[in-house]
Amino acid sequence: MQIFTSWPSWAHAEGPLSRALPASTVTSLRDAVAFAGRRHGVQQRPTGRPYVEHLLEALEVAVRGAGLSDRDVLVATVLHDVLEDTPCTEGEVARRFGPEVAALVRWVTKPGGGSKADYLASLAKAPPRAVLVKLSDRVSNVQELHRMPWRFQRRYYLETVAYIMPLAGAHPWFAEWFGEWRGRWRRVERWPG
Repeated sequence: MQIFTSWPSWAHAEGPLSRALPASTVTSLRDAVAFAGRRHGVQQRPTGRPYVEHLLEALEVAVRGAGLSDRDVLVATVLHDVLEDTPCTEGEVARRFGPEVAALVRWVTKPGGGSKADYLASLAKAPPRAVLVKLSDRVSNVQELHRMPWRFQRRYYLETVAYIMPLAGAHPWFAEWFGEWRGRWRRVERWPG
């Protein structure tokens, strides 16, 4: 199972991105990473690492893993948490990166007040490009799930199997990656409630 943690900063990502993507897409991604970095500020991942590392991991999954090159999908992958986790508005994203990017980010943003299960179930109706954003995000989140407390591991594993893996079925690279990941985590299915 491939792990995607080799781009902890833009300096690490820029070279590989420049070799894989058109210069205009790399420029858009540079802007998106800077924008997300400002919006997320000092926010940290549950592991205590800077939040921007998660965004770059998701981008690495999309580009190096899944081989995606769609500019809007990749920019939305970097920005996927700005509406949910910061004061940023959809209008700001649309003005800066275009309405298509804003729409993709909106699709993967959990609405306030709803349950997480309802949100995850709603992704079955998401456009295919939004699903690619969510799949890239989730690979980043679960690839090192073992670092989290066991109750979190169990809940997140079961959510991923129930809601995310069915979405991956239409995308061979993601389906294969999640299949290998699940094989390594089967023990969680047997954990007590």
